[in-house]
Amino acid sequence: QVQLVESGGDSVQSGGSLRLSCAASGRYTNSGYCVAWIRQAPGKEREGVAGIDTDGRTWYPDSVKGRFTISQDDSKNTLYLQMNSLRPDDAAMYYCAAVIAVWSCDYYFSRPNAFAYWGRGTQVTVSS
Repeated sequence: QVQLVESGGDSVQSGGSLRLSCAASGRYTNSGYCVAWIRQAPGKEREGVAGIDTDGRTWYPDSVKGRFTISQDDSKNTLYLQMNSLRPDDAAMYYCAAVIAVWSCDYYFSRPNAFAYWGRGTQVTVSS
């Protein structure tokens, strides 16, 4: 099993910044997994906002490109999401997720529900 624990969620004003962290443990290794940050707002579907593939390449949807940055510290098995220029529509529960890369990570990034391992989430609130 893989355990993922998120932290760093908070309430900020529009235009503010936050950095989310995700600590991975258990059978997680730094290779062979697609990892991502996925958010879900009330009444909306899950949306992938950032991912790292097995070669370390990053992926972002257009909605956050240029504002969010995903990174990982392999020595600490920790995933980060730096979020800048936050907007009210960024408010959501943010989840860290991982899946063994049976397919190309691009397959999973566009299908958030395909991720196998999830943390419990950390809440981000953005006020205007």
